[in-house]
Amino acid sequence: MTLVAPSILSADIAHLADVVQNVCAAGADLIHIDVMDGHFVPNLTFGPLLVKAIKPYSSIPLDVHLMMTNPQDFLEDFINAGSDQITLHAEVEQDIIPMLKFLRSKGIKTGLSLKPRTPASVLETYLPYLDLVLVMTVEPGFGGQDFLITQLPKISLIKTMTEASGINIQVDGGINDKSAPLCVENGASTLISGSYIFNSSDWSKTIQLLQKAGTSSF
Repeated sequence: MTLVAPSILSADIAHLADVVQNVCAAGADLIHIDVMDGHFVPNLTFGPLLVKAIKPYSSIPLDVHLMMTNPQDFLEDFINAGSDQITLHAEVEQDIIPMLKFLRSKGIKTGLSLKPRTPASVLETYLPYLDLVLVMTVEPGFGGQDFLITQLPKISLIKTMTEASGINIQVDGGINDKSAPLCVENGASTLISGSYIFNSSDWSKTIQLLQKAGTSSF
């Protein structure tokens, strides 16, 4: 079954403790936390203090996505805050491999994310150091955007590239009942969804629907 990670970027920030407890109870597999520095992407969101604050309320792993120009300056902070897996961006100018090695040395699962215009080929150097690849199916920065169907071939190519290694393929951006099965059919194993889940009247039902994406019972 497909894993589902609700993105709290679209949640009620004033009641995050309740949100986290409720999505855990609703059957979510991960909590996705979008960290934006206002420079790498045109938005400013969460930091390690928020990760630390919600950690006690989560019974499932915290999946932290660093959309930052200088992620190396904050890795220890996010590790100490309670992150279970941390995803960097392939487009940062720093040397990524030492950061991935450092995260693994601390017992953190490692990920690398690609913006829509970044080709899958850039992953080849990093695959031995990765537990997951995150394909952005919108331009990162803001929630609620429409799914970019042009990213489906990239998901399929990454699936082929990672078949032997068992790397988890995440997709994030515009994930709903229409885009979810397309992503899974092309190789995605984790669906990150924000507004589609949090704007629904029944989080449990919506999460279960996404978990069945790509199956005959969808």
